[in-house]
Parts: sequence; C-alpha cells; structure tokens
Amino acid sequence: MTSDVDPAAHDALLTRWTSTLLTARGGGEGPPPEPYGRNLLARWSEPQRRYHTVDHLKAVLDRIDELPHEGGDVELIRLAAWFHDAVYRPDRSENEERSATLAEKALTEAGLTPHQVTEVARLVRLTVTHDPADGDVDGEILCDADLAILATDEDTYGGYVRAVREEYSFVPDDAFRQGRAAVLRQLLALPRLFRTAYGAAHWEARARRNMEGELAGLEA
Repeated sequence: MTSDVDPAAHDALLTRWTSTLLTARGGGEGPPPEPYGRNLLARWSEPQRRYHTVDHLKAVLDRIDELPHEGGDVELIRLAAWFHDAVYRPDRSENEERSATLAEKALTEAGLTPHQVTEVARLVRLTVTHDPADGDVDGEILCDADLAILATDEDTYGGYVRAVREEYSFVPDDAFRQGRAAVLRQLLALPRLFRTAYGAAHWEARARRNMEGELAGLEA
C-alpha cells in the first residue's frame, strides 16, 4: 500500500480539497484553502505510515463519491475523510481524538460555521468504533467508505494486510497475530459490517470472505 507521493496525484487531491472546502463554506469569508490542504497532505505522507497514507485518503474519498448521498451532507463527510487519520501514530490510541481536535481548530480558522465544525469532528471521532447510530446518514457513509478496503480483491486486500503489519512492526509476531485475530473476530461477529444499503449489497459478502481467510491464516 506504500508508494512515493506522485506530484500529479498530490495536485489532484489538493484540487479536491479546495473544491470541498469552498463548497462547504458556501461563499462565506475565509482564508485560502490551499495551505490547509498542503498541511493535511504532508501529514498523510509521514514516514511512519504504511497503510494510512495518501493512497488510503484517496480511496476513502473515492468510495464516498461511489456511495449514494441521499440525506447526507457530502461536503462535511469529505472533510471528515480528510481529517479522520490526519494525526496517526501506530503506537498511540488517541489518534482519532487528536485528529478531531485538529479538525476543530483548522476548520474554524478556515471559515466553517460552528455547526459544520462540530459535525466534522463528530464524524472523525466516530471512526474509533465505526458504529453509527441508525439513521446517521453522514456517519454511515463515512464508516462504510473507511471500511471498504475490506471488500477489495484478493491482491489489494493482501497488500492492505501487509501494510498494516508494517505499521505495527514494533509489535512481536505472536502478539500481533493475537491482536489482529481478535479484531477480525469482533468485526465478523457484527450483524452488518456496512450500514448503507449500497455497502451491504456490494461489499459485505466479499469483505467477510477476505476476513475469514485472513483469520484462518492467523489461526493456522
């Protein structure tokens, strides 16, 4: 899942960021969006990342675009995607909270309303559990987009698994296998991995096959 930052891809993401922030601002006053986007892309490009990279950010944004948005505030969902792993240290447990705090500070400076800032931060914090309440359309879309990697083809899923292991290279093999197996069992025990109708129809079955295969390998 790792790759050198492609300048063209970097510029394309910066354009997407700028469009999203300006649309969310709705013509209101605020500073230029680009410095905020560059700061976020620098964060997503930090050397400790192997899975939670610019590639992951792009994939989540693409999946948000793929999902139906009826009833959701898609610009705020996209902003939450930009911030959801903006702070990431594999050896720490408070990444989502720090990312939400960063969103609150940056988006307030960038000209969003208090309501918008609160909603983006709430969505970022929701990625701790990926367990949105029934009827939380924004939360369902973001969480499904973030988990969509689980439903990719065998090669892509294998690359994801290897990248996650690299991020946790400081954890001994036995401890990692036990921890990873526990995560997979917890996910597989859920009645539904994906909360949107689209995600359930298009991603659920493949995601379960992928995780069951990985779990069998860990338990072998």
